[in-house]
Amino acid sequence: MSRDTLLKKRWEAVVEKLSSKFADGDPLDLDSIVYLIGVQELGQLDKKFKKDEKVNLIHIAICRLLEPYGYYKFDFVDDDGWPHYTIIEELPTLKPGEQSVLMKEAIVTYFLEKELID
Repeated sequence: MSRDTLLKKRWEAVVEKLSSKFADGDPLDLDSIVYLIGVQELGQLDKKFKKDEKVNLIHIAICRLLEPYGYYKFDFVDDDGWPHYTIIEELPTLKPGEQSVLMKEAIVTYFLEKELID
């Protein structure tokens, strides 16, 4: 199976798993999945988040997802339980389609690490 085909299959498994759990089966988009990963990484699952906190959750998720690629490094957790990352290397300029593929690949890797998909 080609790398692209495998990524597509695994991405669909992630979308299906999360959509059935959080969206009554309606397919979640990439941004929604990134947000959910941010909530998971924060670990405050029952909290209602303000708009600025939601932006921070997305940032946490992006940092965590791109950490294995060498762009970010986990730094510390603050007194409120929020993880902080240090930028190691600036992200290259990517076209929107390339950004999407990078994030999907990073999300699939995250779910494989967590053993939530095969």
